Amino acid sequence: MARHKTIPDEQVLDTLLDTVMETGPAGLTFARAAKAAGLSPATLVQRYGDREKMLQAVLLRAWDRLDAETEAADSEAAPTPPGAVDMLMRLIPPDTAEQNATDGLLILREDIRDPVLRARGAAWSYRIVAALARRLSDDAEEGKRLAWQMASIWQGAHTWWAFTREEPAETAIRRVLESWLKGGAPLSSSACTPS
Repeated sequence: MARHKTIPDEQVLDTLLDTVMETGPAGLTFARAAKAAGLSPATLVQRYGDREKMLQAVLLRAWDRLDAETEAADSEAAPTPPGAVDMLMRLIPPDTAEQNATDGLLILREDIRDPVLRARGAAWSYRIVAALARRLSDDAEEGKRLAWQMASIWQGAHTWWAFTREEPAETAIRRVLESWLKGGAPLSSSACTPS
């Protein structure tokens, strides 16, 4: 008779994601994971096999969470260009902007290196583009072109903000996106360029 899991996988993986965000992917060992999750290393080996599979499971869980948040943001944002800005801003909560721009890059590296995780990232990018495209143009091809631009500007604005940090991320990134929608230069370039 199989034993019941005392701690569900989702809970374990969410706890381990917090650990990965603190230590970086290389810092996730069975010993550290066991301590964080409240399970024995043997139990984690039984669930996930080896360290690489455990890390992959953690990062796949992170993609699941991002997919759910993206779906919620898509369903709640207005079907307009300003709604596209609101949707993207929801995906970078102010309290996680710094962590996403620093420690998140270590996770992004793992996502790009692992073919399974890279496929999840690609699928998410197409989902984001489709959601933005519906808000940016009634013409499907034009909407897609604009959506790829907007997504790139969003990610770029976040990266440049991480260097300058002259104002809150919410303010800096939103201004860049809204300025792009208007077709002009940013109202203030401090979010995008060094002084």
